[in-house]
Amino acid sequence: MFFFLLITMVVVVAAVTLAVIGGNDGTVLPDAPPEQPADPLPANRPVARADVDALRLPVTPRGYRMADVDDVLDRLGAELAERDARIAELEAALAGAQATAVPRPDLFTKPGEQEDR
Repeated sequence: MFFFLLITMVVVVAAVTLAVIGGNDGTVLPDAPPEQPADPLPANRPVARADVDALRLPVTPRGYRMADVDDVLDRLGAELAERDARIAELEAALAGAQATAVPRPDLFTKPGEQEDR
């Protein structure tokens, strides 16, 4: 009985293997093309919050494709660095403008009056 089950199991495994690899003609299952992100980040304008919210990366049997995740993270990192540099530039320009601003007279005191403090 044991040998019968063993032979049956070998035959079933061989039949399934032949069915998967294509049978007698020797052809192999064709590779499926990799999925690409359905909503990639826009290339012609800065990334907005709605773009990140709408982004869906394709899922593979082991998780996400590393190349797609790396591309998205590189793009978001570059966008954030550019925005940080722009904010620093604007803050420096504002600080420079405030330092060189001429103090204007107090609008609530009459000319010739001194403010008591």
